[in-house]
Amino acid sequence: MHVAAGIDSLPTDVGPLFVVVGVFDGLHLGHLYLLDELRERARRREAVPTVITFDHHPDEILTGAAPPLLCDAAERLERLEAAGVGVTAVQHFDLALRMTSYDAFIRRIARAPLSGFLMTPDSAFGHERHGTPEAVATLGAQMGFDVEVIPPLELEGRPVRSAEIRNDIAAGDLAAAARLLGRPYAIVGVGRPATAGFDVAIPMPVALPPAGDYDVSVTGPGTVVARRSRARIGPEGTLTLDPGPVTRGSVRVVFD
Repeated sequence: MHVAAGIDSLPTDVGPLFVVVGVFDGLHLGHLYLLDELRERARRREAVPTVITFDHHPDEILTGAAPPLLCDAAERLERLEAAGVGVTAVQHFDLALRMTSYDAFIRRIARAPLSGFLMTPDSAFGHERHGTPEAVATLGAQMGFDVEVIPPLELEGRPVRSAEIRNDIAAGDLAAAARLLGRPYAIVGVGRPATAGFDVAIPMPVALPPAGDYDVSVTGPGTVVARRSRARIGPEGTLTLDPGPVTRGSVRVVFD
């Protein structure tokens, strides 16, 4: 997968791009469904399945507070590649981008050959979310690309959305969160020895279950097989592991 540092660095020599725009926090089942459709529809067009995402959650700029994230940034790229995405542009989201109209945003994308966009009925981008499927399709008729709209995924009557997963985690229903994610929930951090075990420093705001003890599996530097452990979530949002399963360095904590 080619990773571009923003939309102005999209490759111009790999064929037309068929694009979906989104945060893709968590790469949950709804995202995987969307990416399956992206890949298949790009194949029919002889285009490159392309994701445009952001270096941090847009709500940090839009509302002043980003929601806790569900996926480490490096893992997000790994999962996008595993889903068959050919090109991913990680766009810096700042006040200037917030004020960028959807048509100006698209014209920057269209410096590379552009086949079209995949959207859901409620998706939108650009200043004040004016880039609705209808608006983007109207612009596409002028610029020579089109828009394909697909319904969002539902599972057991629930919409599969990052907000739903965050709510499940906050309520301590990790089994429900795992159903929507399509895998157990995991947190990536840096382990460091502490008095009662290993503290895990988390470099970004992530979704945490309520304070308490949890069964987890842990992988760390040089770990081939995940080791069983207990994790304690403190009332202040700290994460501590029992002694034994980790050493210093990056750790992945999977909640069973």
